[in-house]
Amino acid sequence: MIENGKITPKNNGENETQTTNRNIDRLTKKQREQALFIRFFAFMIVIFVVVVAAILILAGYNSNFAENFDENTFIGKIFSKSVQSNETKQKAEFTWPFGLRKQNILLLGVDASENPDDLWTGTRTDTIILVNIDPKSKSINAISIPRDSKVYLPEGHGIQKINSAHAIGGVGMTIETIEKTLGVRIDRYVMVHDAAVKAIVEALGGVDVYVEKPMHYHDYAGHLHIDLSKGVHRLSPTEAVGYLRFRHDALGDIGRTQRQQWFLRGLLNELKKPETIAKIPDIVSVANKYIKTNMSLYELTQYASLMKHVDMDKIEVSVLPGAPNKKGYISYWIIDPEKSQEVINRLIYREKVQTDSAVQFRAGLMYAENDAAEAQLVKNELEAAGINIVCTGHLSRTHTQFIAHSPQVTLEYYNWLKKQSPSISGFQFVYEPVNYFCGETDFTVIVAGK
Repeated sequence: MIENGKITPKNNGENETQTTNRNIDRLTKKQREQALFIRFFAFMIVIFVVVVAAILILAGYNSNFAENFDENTFIGKIFSKSVQSNETKQKAEFTWPFGLRKQNILLLGVDASENPDDLWTGTRTDTIILVNIDPKSKSINAISIPRDSKVYLPEGHGIQKINSAHAIGGVGMTIETIEKTLGVRIDRYVMVHDAAVKAIVEALGGVDVYVEKPMHYHDYAGHLHIDLSKGVHRLSPTEAVGYLRFRHDALGDIGRTQRQQWFLRGLLNELKKPETIAKIPDIVSVANKYIKTNMSLYELTQYASLMKHVDMDKIEVSVLPGAPNKKGYISYWIIDPEKSQEVINRLIYREKVQTDSAVQFRAGLMYAENDAAEAQLVKNELEAAGINIVCTGHLSRTHTQFIAHSPQVTLEYYNWLKKQSPSISGFQFVYEPVNYFCGETDFTVIVAGK
């Protein structure tokens, strides 16, 4: 029930609250991993769209390309076919290079290198995301692999955190470790250095962004200094990094995600300006320095075309199930083999579970303190749709989410439920087989971020 603006447990509230408290450490760790996942996923989209857009624009200017890139350079080798063949542009907008086979793409974000002459060797992968793309259904699934995951590295390197695989053996060892640990095939990879955004803004000479609120924050240890007033700014490279990293407000990580979207719009607006054409070679050069991939330009452009057709209601994400564990001064993420296999079967192998229409699902409803009214509306709509709300309570979260715990709660079911309960439209769909919230419920709705 919701009384006086507060949600109270419907049944066994005291036990449910105690259960939530016992799992608070695990839940906090899970929140951090999900937040990193969301931020980096948005970051990858920013980099991918901007660089590919620049490449496609440059492809229409053969003389400009020839003047700036020798055919034997990295960019020249990858992009020459697109520049040389204008006939290709007259083909259908999307033609998949490998037919309609599902593809597994590994997205990696690496930290700063101590060697300014080599940005990649010895770096650790701060973010690891395994993305499964189904061109037939134009849908995307993504699994975030916690960087502290405890794994066996090949070639006799023993037990390590998974983020050390790249530092020890490069992208090859990272791919081999993930393939052997999860039992999956990785078709392609895209690796982005954390300095990519700054380099793109520098190449553009700044980006116009409306800063929605005053932003002031100083982290001397992390060399992060943010001093932005409300209003329209021509962000410098350093200011752009600060704007994207700022999260010290009520919206937390969801605010950062929104700013990444606004920043992306600013970047795309810059690309449309006539004077940007002269800067495009510098933007494309970012790919040579700050992005590594084993995709050809043809593949990149086809993925970019596919992204325009992806239905946002067909994106399903998950964090590889497990639990934090500390051994001495070392913190690990201990992967849960059984639950992780469930996630892989569902998101990578796309195994379908038939939803029994006769089953009455049990649900949990959690909300941030300032969202009691919206939580009441969601509760009323779900109950009217036949959902049994068995657990309710306060939870400080920065993302609205629909979290499925049962294999029967599919993305298709969620899309059906949104028609019965419009208030949950636009919630991020997450599959999380380990239920940290309410115990035996089939899904949990998180109302937050207001």
